[in-house]
Amino acid sequence: MKIRAPYLILITSLLFFGSCSKYQRILKSTDNNFKYETALAYYEKKDYYRALQLFDQLMPAFKGTEREEKLAYYYGYAYYYQEDYILSGYYFKRFARDYPSSKFAEECYFMNAYCNYLNSPGTSLDQTSSIDAIREFQTFINKYPTSDRVNRANELIDKLRGKLETKAFNIGMLYFKTEDFRAAIVSFNNLLKDFPETGYRELTMFHIIKSYSLYAEYSVASKRAERHQGAIGAYNDFKALFPDSRYMKDATDLVKVSQNFVTNNQD
Repeated sequence: MKIRAPYLILITSLLFFGSCSKYQRILKSTDNNFKYETALAYYEKKDYYRALQLFDQLMPAFKGTEREEKLAYYYGYAYYYQEDYILSGYYFKRFARDYPSSKFAEECYFMNAYCNYLNSPGTSLDQTSSIDAIREFQTFINKYPTSDRVNRANELIDKLRGKLETKAFNIGMLYFKTEDFRAAIVSFNNLLKDFPETGYRELTMFHIIKSYSLYAEYSVASKRAERHQGAIGAYNDFKALFPDSRYMKDATDLVKVSQNFVTNNQD
């Protein structure tokens, strides 16, 4: 027999409130063993919200026991599976600190770093989480150099460093596009210093030449020669590393202007 919609809603409501009532009785129970098994059952059913409420009650009750360690381990994952990577990272790190001899310590050290990685935003946003993740992965590698997770940690570090490189390059380009050429030169040079293996090296070095050239053009007369010299030096470095660059013609045209200015304005 087909259940009419109003009755279906009523039945669903009764089941819901019955479930809530049962859960409230569990929360008020003084039988910690029962609550412990129930908390794990909720966790296994992926009802992490209810599991965490019970974990909160049980942690003091099982302090100093094997169950406390197990609850602390599940605590981090309960937040992790709810995609709360800030809290999960915090509890993974706390677990590794509080239980350094645990068989789960290595895993939790890694998961702390991984949560920072997952919390890392796009390159247009602040990269504090990326920096934190790199630091935490490096700490993990230093502590567990023979771990099976080291290769994965290094892969993720490379991805994070790629984000930081892109962020640094974009900042330099923003200065360049807004015609703050002095800041662009500083920013691009910092990129090359901080990321010597960057894939943006060729394009960055070309933009240093352009920045010096335009900086000289818009400078007061007394500063032009110095800034044209900067363009010449940047060009020489660029030509030594990228003699066949697709930007070479444009770079050469720019440096000719600088060379002519310096030649014609010698004392």
